[in-house]
Amino acid sequence: SAKTAYEMIENDDESNLTVLDVRTPEEFKTDGIIAGAKLIPVDELNRNLDMLNKSKKVLVYCRSGSRSVYASRILEKNGFVPLNLSGGINAWKSEKLPVQ
Repeated sequence: SAKTAYEMIENDDESNLTVLDVRTPEEFKTDGIIAGAKLIPVDELNRNLDMLNKSKKVLVYCRSGSRSVYASRILEKNGFVPLNLSGGINAWKSEKLPVQ
């Protein structure tokens, strides 16, 4: 859930978790982001995997949850431990969690 994801982020000192936004740059700029999120649009993920650290879990989100499921599959196939934020940034915002 969005609340669980928020707690994970709050309790991490950035040594165990990467927050990954797989939306478009336009969405990233206009719809708010989760603090500290790294933007790699889902269609660019395969060629940018080297921007991520395999020793960290990757909390993946998009707008509503479908692109992040696809991105999670790509990550898993490449040796990462993905955690999908179901419902995406929409669920996050509906829980009144902070966005930047």
